[in-house]
Amino acid sequence: MSMNPEKNMALMRTAYQAMQSRDVDAGAELLTDDFIANVPGAPDPLIGREVWKLGTRAMLEGFPDLRIEVEDIFGADDRVAVRVHFRGTHQGAFQGIEATQRQVSFRSIELYRFEGDKIAEEWVAPDMSSLMQQISAGPDHRG
Repeated sequence: MSMNPEKNMALMRTAYQAMQSRDVDAGAELLTDDFIANVPGAPDPLIGREVWKLGTRAMLEGFPDLRIEVEDIFGADDRVAVRVHFRGTHQGAFQGIEATQRQVSFRSIELYRFEGDKIAEEWVAPDMSSLMQQISAGPDHRG
């Protein structure tokens, strides 16, 4: 267990920067080997770095210019909570929807648990309904 909230928050910022820089392997190195992803809609937790890499690659393929802004970050004991804002352009297929070239903006509330100097577990709650509305067929409803 890592009880250094400042160190853990810095590690989270490094992880988001690796993702924004499209360095999926560097991001995966920040995870424990048996990393646990608790993802909305999945009946059970997903285990392992490869699962994280697949999800990250899917986001980066759909939104290659993804920008990530940490709006709030808090740490206590071995946990870090983050409110993060994602922005990008839908330039590749994402969840079965072909590229629309639309600008997207959505947020996520995320909680992470640390073991030593690695991220061991995540609980993420991205606003997928907002994201899917922004890229779905029909008029562009961004305001």
